[in-house]
Amino acid sequence: MDAEIRPNRSLSERGFIWLICIVTAANCASAAVFIHLGAIYVPFFLGLDVLAVIAAFLASFAAAKRVQRVQVDSRDVRVVLETPRDSRVVWESPTAFTRVFVETEDERTVGLRLALSGKGVDVAEALSPRERAEFAQALQQAIWQARQERS
Repeated sequence: MDAEIRPNRSLSERGFIWLICIVTAANCASAAVFIHLGAIYVPFFLGLDVLAVIAAFLASFAAAKRVQRVQVDSRDVRVVLETPRDSRVVWESPTAFTRVFVETEDERTVGLRLALSGKGVDVAEALSPRERAEFAQALQQAIWQARQERS
């Protein structure tokens, strides 16, 4: 198994540009009203508002580029966190001893964890509860098959 988990973002870069244009236009209209009323400092705060929205979306777009890769082979289970700059292994354990723990709440899968000897790592956090449940089944199946390969 070599699964790549990417966070889903519903707003494209083109949508982001449109959203910023609308927010900027609305803030400019509000600023004109406040300047007309004599509140000359309000437009500075409206400008900060636009900058905060831009910063929040840029942080969201940066987070969308992080990829979690879960690899299972006959020897070990590996979780790798990949960013545009680097790649690092955050979990590695022998397949024979790795356990998959599924946390459910009201028949929804709210957590998925790989564990070994009291240590663990959360995986598939970017997936929806339904997708996480499907991934948990596929991961358990992949680990079981990898164990069978070793025997």
